[in-house]
Amino acid sequence: MPRALLLTGDAAEELDTMYPYYRVQEGGWDVDVSSRTMRDVQLVIHEFDPNSDAYVEKNGRKLPVDVPWAEVDVERYDALIIPGGRAPEWIRVDADVRRITEHFFARNLPIALVCHGAQVPAVYGLLKGRKTACFPPITGDMENAGATVIDAPDVVDGNLVSCRGWPDMPQFGRAMMELFAKSVDSR
Repeated sequence: MPRALLLTGDAAEELDTMYPYYRVQEGGWDVDVSSRTMRDVQLVIHEFDPNSDAYVEKNGRKLPVDVPWAEVDVERYDALIIPGGRAPEWIRVDADVRRITEHFFARNLPIALVCHGAQVPAVYGLLKGRKTACFPPITGDMENAGATVIDAPDVVDGNLVSCRGWPDMPQFGRAMMELFAKSVDSR
């Protein structure tokens, strides 16, 4: 059975995380959640409030962790998922997150980026010359990292599939599973 690695941490957006988590399982894949420690990850819910200039954040569910970043054997996995929320801004500074992310890019394995998830490979220079979707306010960051930002719910560029955020999940989920299945079928 193919296996995906979901790379995340505290303050990951709940829908950005849980939708792909369940979608890959529905598609017949196993999925392991990886974070800094084995402590459950605190997910958050981002809502848009007309009385706030930015989204507001509330605590969401807790997500159990299967393997800490330092213990991830990248050879066990067929695909990588990086959800959005605030987690990407801080997980990207970890050496093991870099090791894991670079492995999937170097081997041309499928990578799914949701919302702010694009911040992780962008900081390592891995989006240079690539097309990606992202949460619109970080478009400048992606462009400064050398990416071409496409304003669409399901952007596929080779082994990379991305979306702007949780409202894109129906289109993104289909594109993600098509890319993941194609990768497994080609091997």
